[in-house]
Amino acid sequence: MTDIPTSTPSAPAASVSLEEVRHVAALANLELTPDEEPRMQHDLNAILAHVARLQQLDTTGVEAMAQVGQLLQIPAAPAGADLRPDAVRPSVDRSEVMREAPETDGRFFKVPKVIER
Repeated sequence: MTDIPTSTPSAPAASVSLEEVRHVAALANLELTPDEEPRMQHDLNAILAHVARLQQLDTTGVEAMAQVGQLLQIPAAPAGADLRPDAVRPSVDRSEVMREAPETDGRFFKVPKVIER
């Protein structure tokens, strides 16, 4: 890994507040204990600081990479060898599928609520 020059002005790393940790935990439906919140804040801030350091790297001349297989020297599959052709074709009949479903509104499937708050 290339060392990051220390003379490069560093971009300020974003930091996450405890309030933001609690908000994200609530969005993710995570129940953090009061002891876990500061640890999560510390870990998230460490990740953001690392990302800020990575953004300082000079990537000039580095080719964009879309497939890791290129680095691993895995030969690419011939075009379309593993994929079905991208072509328009008939699909199943919606009304027939809805007739087989346990509960529908005629257009969508109805399913029991699985997430409680």
